Amino acid sequence: MTDAISSFGAVGRPVSIHTDDAAKARLKGRYRTETWFKWLGAAAVALAGLFLVLLLSTIVTQAIPALRQNYVTLPIDLSAAKVDPAKLDEVNYDAIAQEALTAKFPDVTSRQDKRLLRGLISTGTGVFLRKDIAADPGMLGGTVDYAVPLDDFADLYLKGLLADVGSDEAISTTVTPSQTSGDIDLTFGDDAMLALARGHGATEGENGMLTLTSGASSLLVAFNGGTVKLTALSPAANGTVIAKGTVIEALDSTAPAASGQAFLRVIETPEASRKISDKMIVWLDRLKSAGLIESRFNSIFFFTGASREPELAGVWGAVVGSFLTMIVTLAIAFPIGVSAAIYLEEFAPKNRLTTMIEVNINNLAAVPSIVFGLLGLAVFLNFFGMPRSAPVVGGMVLALMTLPIIIIASRASLRAVPPSIREAALGIGASKVQTVFHHVLPLAMPGIMTGTILGMAHALGETAPLLMIGMVAFIVDIPGGFTDPATILPVQIFMWADFPEAGFQQKTSAAILILLVFLVIMNAIAVILRRRFERRW
Repeated sequence: MTDAISSFGAVGRPVSIHTDDAAKARLKGRYRTETWFKWLGAAAVALAGLFLVLLLSTIVTQAIPALRQNYVTLPIDLSAAKVDPAKLDEVNYDAIAQEALTAKFPDVTSRQDKRLLRGLISTGTGVFLRKDIAADPGMLGGTVDYAVPLDDFADLYLKGLLADVGSDEAISTTVTPSQTSGDIDLTFGDDAMLALARGHGATEGENGMLTLTSGASSLLVAFNGGTVKLTALSPAANGTVIAKGTVIEALDSTAPAASGQAFLRVIETPEASRKISDKMIVWLDRLKSAGLIESRFNSIFFFTGASREPELAGVWGAVVGSFLTMIVTLAIAFPIGVSAAIYLEEFAPKNRLTTMIEVNINNLAAVPSIVFGLLGLAVFLNFFGMPRSAPVVGGMVLALMTLPIIIIASRASLRAVPPSIREAALGIGASKVQTVFHHVLPLAMPGIMTGTILGMAHALGETAPLLMIGMVAFIVDIPGGFTDPATILPVQIFMWADFPEAGFQQKTSAAILILLVFLVIMNAIAVILRRRFERRW
């Protein structure tokens, strides 16, 4: 009786290895493992999404400033005394624009200060002015208000990317100047400025004198219609402070400024650590307060070619070069790749030769892209003597790199067509060629097009093979044909990222954003084509 209960259980049912306690424990362990696996998978996807959002947000945040450009509107004298309509090519348009700018600051008299002032506007101002006059000769004969692009450092400052400038704060004591220009003394009614200077990096010397060097924050005092930069402060009798300073903007008078009538501006970033001086900041703020500076859509970036000056650099040359290169790549890789796939999949005999070809094609798809660049350098440039840094050569190199991808994708699409389609076509009397081209190929074309577009998107993002054939050259002009010198977006991004100027950092991110837009569009087209024409068997 005991044996019967132990073998059949308490209710008379047989005990199985699948229902005993050990089996239930194993089942719970398996369910627990599956749950952990699901959570780990979800965490991996979430982590990947987080990094993707972080990457895109960083690129977009850095790219947004490059989409706007600051301009200053100046009264440009284009009278006959300045511009001879018969000799437009001999006119120094840069000098005319610089004269209009210096006329806004009559108190700037020294040669060094005038050089700094002229540096606020772009060196390409004369080129833009010359083009606009040629497009609209009606500008000649008088004075016109003309918007001039600012230099890259001035533009970055106005965007808040070059110096940490605080707001103007009223000084709660009297300020008395000794004179209106040059190096002057300022007398403050209390000693609050001493503690402020210490907190902003002033160096303390003998007798409690504080010195504000170029490594300390800049303290600017605005009153009586002018601006003074403090250079040293020392305590005086009756709790007052004597400060030495340099006048940046001339004062209207030496009358004392009452409490609340003088204002202090602190530039936290030391002058030695930024590419724009205190004088240039004051001048820009004056132009901005006068309503002469405006921010516009940066058409220069989108519709001009490369330049060594950040404010003049554009991506249009790289976009045109990329387009021409992709046309050559598509024209070569698509017909050859699809033809090779059709032959290997539908007509080639299954022997050692075709097996070796298939293995080599699969291996070529995994070859580093720079190897194709070396091949292009050795064959197309050195052997055939084709033009260096031309879209035709870049397209041929990228076509060689894309061919294995297109062949593999095309063969997979042809193989996915059911054999019954071929058998039905052959059964009604169609030849092998008619079967392939009239029935199999149209059904496989969505997959072929998808693989081709993805291969082209992969080629568009390549840089290494094009560096080997000279497409890293600095190209200013917009390419007009397949044999003109050109560059493409990835190479342009590579070059800008290597430039030391701060203005190119935003241009690099903006160019990356444009490249990502192109890649997203190409991948979206591939998805749409597949969903639109794909058939399920």
